Amino acid sequence: MTERQRILGIDPGSRLTGFGVVDCVGDRAVYVASGSVSSASGEFPERLKVIFRAVSEIVTSYRPDAVVVESVFMHKNAGSALKLGHARSAAICATFGLDLVVYEYAPREIKQAVVGTGAATKEQIQHMIKHMLKLDGDPSPDAADALAAALCHANQRRLNRVVSTATAAAGLK
Repeated sequence: MTERQRILGIDPGSRLTGFGVVDCVGDRAVYVASGSVSSASGEFPERLKVIFRAVSEIVTSYRPDAVVVESVFMHKNAGSALKLGHARSAAICATFGLDLVVYEYAPREIKQAVVGTGAATKEQIQHMIKHMLKLDGDPSPDAADALAAALCHANQRRLNRVVSTATAAAGLK
């Protein structure tokens, strides 16, 4: 029997937080759901509450086995980086109710895994996600980034399985 793992990818933002859910069955990734959480209005603490509640509902609805979040990268503006960090924390804390393992990947690492270059544009990510998951249309940029994070983890999971098998076969473990 092939093991299934459901992965929730999150692309945190203080105004738009993307999410994407994929099921990994063997070496195949299957699209489950995606979208964006809008937290564009209100005072900043209220926006964080919107992110927390929405991600909590997503986790409860889709019951992922793993969560993947894009790690913080340096912004030119320190205030923007701090707000992104808060949004990221609200999203991560929302997953604690199910005691999920949270994985982090750098933005360049995610782009590399999905497009083949760490300097990929949002449009390139959308195109590859549409193609890889056989979607009828382009997902929103934030949802595409979240799906890319989930696929990056799926690729890493597959690679770890291959390395483990090869290491065991070579008697190196």
